[in-house]
Amino acid sequence: MTIEELKLEAVRTRRALLSMIYHAKTGHTGGALSSADIMTALFFKILTLDPANPSWEGRDYFILSKGHCVEGYLAVLAARGFFPTSELETFSSFKSRLIGHPNNKIPGIEMNTGALGHGLSISVGIAIGLKKDRKPNRVFTLMGDGELAEGSVWEAAMAASHYKLDNLVGIIDRNHLQISGSTEDVMGLEPLAKRWESFGWEVKEIDGNAMEEVVQALSSVPLKPTKPTMIIAHTTKGKGVKEMEHVASWHHGVPNQQLFEQAMSDFDFMERELYHE
Repeated sequence: MTIEELKLEAVRTRRALLSMIYHAKTGHTGGALSSADIMTALFFKILTLDPANPSWEGRDYFILSKGHCVEGYLAVLAARGFFPTSELETFSSFKSRLIGHPNNKIPGIEMNTGALGHGLSISVGIAIGLKKDRKPNRVFTLMGDGELAEGSVWEAAMAASHYKLDNLVGIIDRNHLQISGSTEDVMGLEPLAKRWESFGWEVKEIDGNAMEEVVQALSSVPLKPTKPTMIIAHTTKGKGVKEMEHVASWHHGVPNQQLFEQAMSDFDFMERELYHE
């Protein structure tokens, strides 16, 4: 896909995930919107995968560590053909397999996640296994910035550099907000890049809502041989819905009918604009 096509697909990702949340009356809206460009780039451009054969041994692995933002994950999996897009309408309904966190009964999902701080540890284990088997597959994991307060993240960070896991790529959705407010007020993270560098990672900071930068960074991994890569993606919480942007309370929230319809109208406008580029 071209950058323009990826931008268009990211609008569709946002449309799908917000529709899921609105109709289910539940969901983690802000973080799903902030990471939509990253998720779109991964599944439509970066990852080696086969929707017709999700367990293909040649695939790249993806772990959504910030598992509460599953809506965007489900939206891109459906759009890529892992399961019918019509199933998105069942999100969080009785007996649906599309629940509020990743569920590995769904094609394309490697691991159930949701308990924050576990995704990087899981990814390190997969990456070590691939190295031992001398396989070229890569492992990508998307983390929230709020979950970096979990000690298990930093244990995994040490292990990744110790084992020289240059087949591992971490991505931080750095939207600066978590459920209880600013990350810097709750548990300060800065200087974040220097912290990861001190743990032996090669670090790159990007605008995580600029598709060109996202694709360029993810296409360049590993950034340095024998070192794991960390992409710090600076994003906007609630990106794409003006009323939700930079608002901590939209970490978890459901739009009312008026806001939902306005957002859908705005997405229509964004699509038209991208078609004309």
